[in-house]
Amino acid sequence: MSEPVLSVESLCKRYGESAAVDGLTFQVARGETVGLLGPNGAGKTTTISTVLGVLAPTSGRIVVDGCDLARHRSQALARTNFAAVYAPLPGNLTVEENLRIFGLLYGTAALSRRIDEVIAELDLARFRRTKCGVLSSGEQTRVALAKALLNRPRLLLLDEPTASLDPATARDVRARIRAFAAAGHGGVLWTSHNMYEVQEVCDRVLFLSHARILLEGDPRTLPAEHGKATLEDLFVAVAREPLSLQEAS
Repeated sequence: MSEPVLSVESLCKRYGESAAVDGLTFQVARGETVGLLGPNGAGKTTTISTVLGVLAPTSGRIVVDGCDLARHRSQALARTNFAAVYAPLPGNLTVEENLRIFGLLYGTAALSRRIDEVIAELDLARFRRTKCGVLSSGEQTRVALAKALLNRPRLLLLDEPTASLDPATARDVRARIRAFAAAGHGGVLWTSHNMYEVQEVCDRVLFLSHARILLEGDPRTLPAEHGKATLEDLFVAVAREPLSLQEAS
């Protein structure tokens, strides 16, 4: 079996006596999309922030595409990219200017050609010289996704990338991510509160509760394994009844 694109071992992030992430261990395989689920405050964004190197873990190990984040930070982060609706690109720069700046930061080879490619892939040609700040939320999301794919990442981190999007745009974003994973060059770690979306996109899900992984499995079969009719029912149970689910496991 090929080396995972992400390996997280015993990851902890503490603030004094409070644990935002408490001993997480999981992997994301090449070509796999893993959903990181759980109620607000469960530790999802903290986990993504530590994998991105934005937060330093209190303890534990993160390896991205064979590069230990603590020892080879630049190499690990060069293999990673990220998109989220709450992290918009600079609004006073055009689409092309944003892509060029981030392409330079990532050291993207043949940058002009690569910008042309992602602009075509995300249907952004007519917005190329438009400032990002005047684009609609759906258009901004497509630009953020173009930026996230620019360096051909081995690990793509998506924190609620379709929140607030209309159904047509959200469907297009999901299709783009499925195509990225299906190509087999990288893996995806995806957080979302949209359970329909999770079942459509994710191969496997990890349910977090109180900073720990409570449940793990296929989103299409996991609910029935825990006596729930739907993934949404299971999500609600994780939020309200984590102890009973843990005992059942």
